[in-house]
Amino acid sequence: MSSPALRAGRDDDADGFISLIGDCWAEYPGNILDVDGELPELRALASYFAKSGGMFWAVEQDGAITGMIGTKPLEGGAWELCKVYTRPALRGSGMARTMLATAESYARDHGASRMKLWSDTRFDRAHRFYEKEGYVRAGPLRVLNDLSMSIEFCYEKPLVGTVVEKLDAAGAQSAIPRLAEILKCCVDDGASVSFLPPLAREAAVRFWTRAASAVAMGGRVVLAGWVDGVLAGTVTLDLDTPPNQPHRADVAKLLVHPEGRRRGLARALMERLEAEAAAAGRKLLVLDTKEGDAAEKLYRGMGWTEAGRVPDFAMNGDGSLSATIFFWKRL
Repeated sequence: MSSPALRAGRDDDADGFISLIGDCWAEYPGNILDVDGELPELRALASYFAKSGGMFWAVEQDGAITGMIGTKPLEGGAWELCKVYTRPALRGSGMARTMLATAESYARDHGASRMKLWSDTRFDRAHRFYEKEGYVRAGPLRVLNDLSMSIEFCYEKPLVGTVVEKLDAAGAQSAIPRLAEILKCCVDDGASVSFLPPLAREAAVRFWTRAASAVAMGGRVVLAGWVDGVLAGTVTLDLDTPPNQPHRADVAKLLVHPEGRRRGLARALMERLEAEAAAAGRKLLVLDTKEGDAAEKLYRGMGWTEAGRVPDFAMNGDGSLSATIFFWKRL
């Protein structure tokens, strides 16, 4: 058996594309593939994407089509990811990531600043894949009124530069897999953020699941930061303060994945957090950090005032104790 190869899609791949989509749809109840009635572009996908200014690829193995992906431009600098399918034998092989990286790179090279896609709400396996790759739920559902009674989620992510965005409840929920990975990597790398290394992934997932619930209840703001399309950082703002402190908010979990550092992401996250706090009517922010952490220098450089230092406040992974510094800032 030969290795799968990614190549440009052709119109004469139509039968293979249709067979692949039909088999993938058959994994989920209620999906009906009506090519000529609803998806006639499948008869000539290469031409369809070329006319839209986009590009389409096929994965071929031993003469059979085993994967497909396309992308095309939208308005405002966004590009759409379309028709992403692989056969079960390719899943877990890394080919899906190669397909995605190829499409994103092509879109970026042709001026894309943002990627967007639509995915049937039933396609939970696809959702897990997109979420691991830094896509988050955005905007309302889309109803297609087709034979399959399709309802679709929208996923998006910034593709270029250092970008910080506020996540709504759906976005925060969909970001849990990647945020959990960031939290685990930071804790295991020595970050003092209430956990000890090695951090179990399940514990990280539980933390962000609670955070997403707090976002839905209006008690927390979760910001996410991307560096060139990779979801690499986050910070949270706790708005659930006591009744006599409605003017105040707590800052927590400023995290940047080790691979996303030295790109200005931590500062960008904090600048956006201060703007979100002001928009929420909060005039005083407080936070704490381990003495000597890189975050201490960042906070001082951004005008935060030290309120005091508590020795031996937090335990490190090796059992030693470190001092914690408390900071405040008026907005």
